[in-house]
Amino acid sequence: MSQTWPQLDYLGWRDTCSALHLYLQIAGKYRLAHSPWLNHSWNATFYVTPQGLASSPIPDGPGIEILFNLKTHRVEGSCGNGTEASFALEPMTVARFHARFVDLISELGGTPTFHGKPNEVPDPVPFREDHRDRPYDRDAVERFHGALRSADAVFKTFRTSFLGKSSPVHLFWGALDLAVTRFSGRRAPLHPAGIPALPDDVAQEAYDREVSSAGFWPGGNGIDYPAFYAYAHPAPRAYEEAQVEPEAAFWHGELAEFILPYDAVRSASDPDEALMAFLVSTYEAAAERGGWDRDLLECSRGRPRQVRRPDAEIPRQAAPATDGEIEREENGAKGRYRLVVEGVEAEMTYSRAGEKLLIIDHTEVPTALRGRKVGERLVERAVQDARRDGITIIPLCPFAKAQIERHPEWQDVLRRS
Repeated sequence: MSQTWPQLDYLGWRDTCSALHLYLQIAGKYRLAHSPWLNHSWNATFYVTPQGLASSPIPDGPGIEILFNLKTHRVEGSCGNGTEASFALEPMTVARFHARFVDLISELGGTPTFHGKPNEVPDPVPFREDHRDRPYDRDAVERFHGALRSADAVFKTFRTSFLGKSSPVHLFWGALDLAVTRFSGRRAPLHPAGIPALPDDVAQEAYDREVSSAGFWPGGNGIDYPAFYAYAHPAPRAYEEAQVEPEAAFWHGELAEFILPYDAVRSASDPDEALMAFLVSTYEAAAERGGWDRDLLECSRGRPRQVRRPDAEIPRQAAPATDGEIEREENGAKGRYRLVVEGVEAEMTYSRAGEKLLIIDHTEVPTALRGRKVGERLVERAVQDARRDGITIIPLCPFAKAQIERHPEWQDVLRRS
């Protein structure tokens, strides 16, 4: 078993975890108050370092950086004029931590003004008024930091295989989760918001683009064990039915997310590969069912000192004619287009709504056929048939909708409302 994936027992250290969570919220809210807004709250996060969790430079006073040093168990601040200040992470109240943090920022020449109440926690108490004694388990904190370092490394490797917009790998102090998010490049419907103790405008701005997101929680958030998670917003049709890897991963109905227990990764023969399988398979579930332009957005996984080959140098060719013939099957009001290539079947299903309307509801292209324009060929055939038969199409399937949007010459068959 890899020694880089330490044992974590959430129930055994949850009181310390709760305290650390609130301390990070205090420092995170200071960063948020003094940093220009960056899309999806990226201006407020922390980053995993060999020593702990760092803020990166905050544009306040001479420029201030905060490090939660989880090796020496101190909060360390440094600034542009060379001043340094720190205080110990130890058993204390949240109010005491808040006072020490305010003093630290003042000593560094900053302005310690920020929102004074926690977010995304049940029954939030203002920091200055939280006088409950909190424990601090140094060993548990160090194990948590070890898990963050290992997850951070795999997340960063996963991030290298995506050319589209992607978040950094960063820790959000709202829910205390390490996360990495990929974007399809398309707008999303307005998020309903309503997340407890989180401003609606923050939630709606965070999810105003289509995403596939994955992350790691130490525990809480509806589960009493550390776990990796993955979700899509908006979730495409039948997303929860996707077969994801490894075998221990499952769909959590209440959270509406895929979950992979941390212990399943830690106990795997190759923990890094087990986690990578979860990241890749959950992303593919979102991208395939959501009709993402995977050929444009993806690339091979990055390796040290190997420059990615530009797409312009790679010969591009349409799928050869020998890649099979598209067949059409109908049974009453239901039907499908079917294409078999080298023994692998792809399909696009539809329903008829009367004599003059066809509704495309799902496209399924196995991973083995990616990059061969199989899905595009299925949609094109439906367009050709619609023209011949004098009918119109409603593409409810996100993939078909995206293909038709990218081909203006196909849009003459769309049903106009």
